[in-house]
Amino acid sequence: MEIEKWEKLGSRYLVQEKWATLRVDTCKLQNGTVKDDYYVLEYPDWVNAVAVTKENKVILVRQYRHAADIISLEVPGGVIDGDESPETAVRRELLEETGYVFDTLEQLAVIYPNPATANNRTFIYFLTGGVKTNEQSLDEHEILNVEEYSIEEVKAFLLNNEIAQSLHTTALFYGLLKLEALK
Repeated sequence: MEIEKWEKLGSRYLVQEKWATLRVDTCKLQNGTVKDDYYVLEYPDWVNAVAVTKENKVILVRQYRHAADIISLEVPGGVIDGDESPETAVRRELLEETGYVFDTLEQLAVIYPNPATANNRTFIYFLTGGVKTNEQSLDEHEILNVEEYSIEEVKAFLLNNEIAQSLHTTALFYGLLKLEALK
């Protein structure tokens, strides 16, 4: 059986704020059933970076995440601003969050964080040759520590479930595959 798209019959916004946009759609499913309360979160697209220094250390950031009430070890990244390209956004985010610039940049993947309920994408990048050139330039709500780890330490974090943010573990797995391919 071929899977077809749903037909959107109508849509209305319940919340339209900078960081939280929620709409409810009325949809006709493939079998003709009408679903009149399908909730969709609209977010901007994001970038995540598996960033490796000239010394072959992986840059991670540690910060508090209020919704989950956890201190989270993560890859650097953030929101793509306006019409900014993903490549520009990842370089900007790395410079702002870590103070590092990189020699090479390669897009590894484009993933959907939760395509059942959200419409955004995350662009995963692999950067090498990182050198610290600046101090952090964080947004007013950002408080994070920059940490460097060996590739073996990152593998151990993943095996021990010490990196709890799913988009970031996904990025690291892609990055580790890329590192293996480079050997």
